[in-house]
Amino acid sequence: MHENSPFDIVIIGGGLAGITAALELLDQGLKIAIIDRDTKQNFGGLAKQALGGMTLINTPIQRLNGIHDSPDRALRDWLSFAQFPEQAIWPKKWAELYVNRSVDDIYNWLKPKGIKFFPVPHWVERGEFGDGNSVPRYHIVWGTGHHLMQTLITELKQHRNTKRLTCLFGHKAEALVMQNRSVAGVRGVVEKTGQAFELNAPVVLVASGGINGNIERVKQEWDKSWGNPPQNILNGAHEYADGTLHDAVEKIDGKVTNLHQMWNYAAGIHHPDPSIPNEGLSLIPPKSALWLDATGQRFGPMPLVTGFDTHLICKRIAMDPHGYSWQVMNWKIALKEIAVSGAESNPAFRNRRITQFAREILLGNHRLLDYLAAECEDVVIGNSLEELVDKMNQLNATSQTTVTGQVDLDTIRQSVESYDKQIDLGVEFHNDDQLRRIAQVRNWRGDRSRTCKFEKILNKKSMPLVAFREFIVSRKSMGGIQTDLESRVLSSAGTPIPGLYAAGEAAGFGGGGISGLKSLEGTFISNCILNARMAVRSINSQPLTP
Repeated sequence: MHENSPFDIVIIGGGLAGITAALELLDQGLKIAIIDRDTKQNFGGLAKQALGGMTLINTPIQRLNGIHDSPDRALRDWLSFAQFPEQAIWPKKWAELYVNRSVDDIYNWLKPKGIKFFPVPHWVERGEFGDGNSVPRYHIVWGTGHHLMQTLITELKQHRNTKRLTCLFGHKAEALVMQNRSVAGVRGVVEKTGQAFELNAPVVLVASGGINGNIERVKQEWDKSWGNPPQNILNGAHEYADGTLHDAVEKIDGKVTNLHQMWNYAAGIHHPDPSIPNEGLSLIPPKSALWLDATGQRFGPMPLVTGFDTHLICKRIAMDPHGYSWQVMNWKIALKEIAVSGAESNPAFRNRRITQFAREILLGNHRLLDYLAAECEDVVIGNSLEELVDKMNQLNATSQTTVTGQVDLDTIRQSVESYDKQIDLGVEFHNDDQLRRIAQVRNWRGDRSRTCKFEKILNKKSMPLVAFREFIVSRKSMGGIQTDLESRVLSSAGTPIPGLYAAGEAAGFGGGGISGLKSLEGTFISNCILNARMAVRSINSQPLTP
């Protein structure tokens, strides 16, 4: 049995951070074990399902698109969004490291492996008041996170030292073994049998993900300034991201911080074919749809428009008495703008079928919309506003998901007709913040092709009407195990625990909360690479400081 063999290092978690570290450690000829709770078929973790966007600073792709960026500019944007408190020393240091090292340690590491990015960066998280990304930085992997992970897994399997790698699937790590105040291994159980196992090694890297796959834990850690958590929260995280290793680290005096800081999404719908209980799909919300509360009233006074401040949208909906929302649009808007985050729902992009992908950009994603309309319980179709509202209320009355609130026809009619009248006035007379934001978004070519040009909801030529019932979907932990710039786990006293490292989401993507209050987006899978590589440098006694 491999369990009784000595290893140079044990990696807990077979996601992007764990695989990145394994690749670099194999380069050194070290003997490695990867413990993963999931099956061999699911090797790769949540990144395998992700869209694959990364915030990268001053890349060749940016320069080719005429984008002038710099680490100093990116850091100003980062700090504006993060709003770090004075005591957040290590998260701020990690942010400084990231903006200075994103090209060298992430972009240039991926490029020789054949990883390519979409030729135009997207402009996300601009901030409600220009306090977010001041330029487009969101680089999407051509082939999504699925291609990224398949590429790295293939490299792992074909590595010249692959015989020095042991992968134990279906193994749950539960506790850290200590010897003379240093970490000396891992204890746990085999998922299917409950049989105990122990692996011994002088170095352990925790790369087990966050807490957001455990909805009860999410509610427990919920930010108290947001009030009580919504009754319905969908699960869009990895099912094994449950916080077990966070608790194990705390038991040996490791410091865990900022678990209340999470990166959730506001436009979650029930997965038509769930693989875990209460699984949610996170929509990329249409900018031209009206975002309404449970009664059909438009959120205000400032309307909700995606692409500016995801954290604020989630907060406003979560704090609404009903805790969920509706997005109402016509078929044309849905075809043009609806998308679902991740590889699963974007097969043309995932499989790098350029012709099919271009067709969906130009003509709309008929395949996806037809699928959601037919299979998703949260999608409602109506040929008139009256019919749509009737079906929305029928859904709430008959759904297995218990919700409060009823859509009022007069209220929703007022919301929709007022918006459409603004469009009728003409561009020069638009006096609606959503329309102003759509105009701004369409100025950037990366967004223009995916955003309608001032489309009226009740345009008879664009019928039928479509409504999405949307819930908060749990996704990523922005807090986690506190680490220094060498990815060494710090104790409650602020000193490194010998032999213990953490990387990826388990470490709050660096320092126990590198993003602070809210992320510029695209700093998650990229940070898995960065702080895993920092851990390896430290293990090899070659620490790098910014």
